[in-house]
Amino acid sequence: MSQLLNDAVADTVRSAFLDPRMRQLYRNWDEMAIRAVASLRALIGSDGSDPHIIELVNESAGSETFRRLWARHDVSPRGAGASQLDHPQVGRLELRYERLLLAGTDGQLLVVLHADPGSPSAQKLAQLADILSA
Repeated sequence: MSQLLNDAVADTVRSAFLDPRMRQLYRNWDEMAIRAVASLRALIGSDGSDPHIIELVNESAGSETFRRLWARHDVSPRGAGASQLDHPQVGRLELRYERLLLAGTDGQLLVVLHADPGSPSAQKLAQLADILSA
């Protein structure tokens, strides 16, 4: 797995299980946590000897939920679904996501989040873009 991807995945997994704010941000945190671990397993494949992965798993094992999900051995390389978030600046967002494993790469994963056009969430994303660009 590439170091850049490893860092991105590691940051996602760490924050999902070790940052209590993530439980407040994701209204469907339980589902997100399951997806995060299953994606991590898919990305590492059979190479569980990578020292970065071992460090990430050991660090994340500070979360009982991570330990339980890791022990399930779920694998999910790609997929689509919806996430519900409570964003601190714009409120509730319902976003669709698509995870795509990029062929011909060293395990790179592209995750796309978007709101349905014309939806309240799309309006809130535009509002958030205005806030961030100010």
